[in-house]
Amino acid sequence: MTGEVLWYLNRATGIVTLVLMTVTVVLGTVVRRHGRVPGLPRFAVTGLHRNVGLLTALLLVTHVLTAVVDSYVDIGTADVLVPFTAGYRPLAIGLGTLAADLLLLVVVTSLLRERLPQRVWKAVHLTTYVLWPLAFVHGLTAGTDLGGGWLLAVVLACAVATTWASAAALRARRTTPPPFERAAAALASTSAALSTGRPVGVFRNG
Repeated sequence: MTGEVLWYLNRATGIVTLVLMTVTVVLGTVVRRHGRVPGLPRFAVTGLHRNVGLLTALLLVTHVLTAVVDSYVDIGTADVLVPFTAGYRPLAIGLGTLAADLLLLVVVTSLLRERLPQRVWKAVHLTTYVLWPLAFVHGLTAGTDLGGGWLLAVVLACAVATTWASAAALRARRTTPPPFERAAAALASTSAALSTGRPVGVFRNG
């Protein structure tokens, strides 16, 4: 495979990975808010979120491998595993390495979700809101393609979508009552139903 082909493949997989990562973040927000995607039942949205995440990881591996194999820049195997050790643009590559490490950790813990405590899985999963900006800055500083046109529009669209998803997730966390309040409301509702025969509303997730 020629250097030019590797160069284009590396950039292409990087761009598509960012787009799919954005889709994953947005779908994750929809799933957590118990929302819907037009034409899809909720279980399909959850499955789509999971599958897009796996595809993102596969493209990320391809992106990393092409960066290592391409002789145009000096990026070794250790550089894509240990942040900020690359000889080529160490800060930019280091941010990408951090994002890649976090994404792979999210994917692995998602595959092992049934075997992990819920709090551990959730804490790791929330790092997607950290790894996305790392990947975004990596793309802006490590690549040579941005400057205008459709590519810049795609990147900006990803930024807008992820900002919306992050804001929606934060708003949902602020409006969701703590667990003890929800438990108390559920208990009160049950007691009222038993005593009066009429259901009483309880807190709902925003």
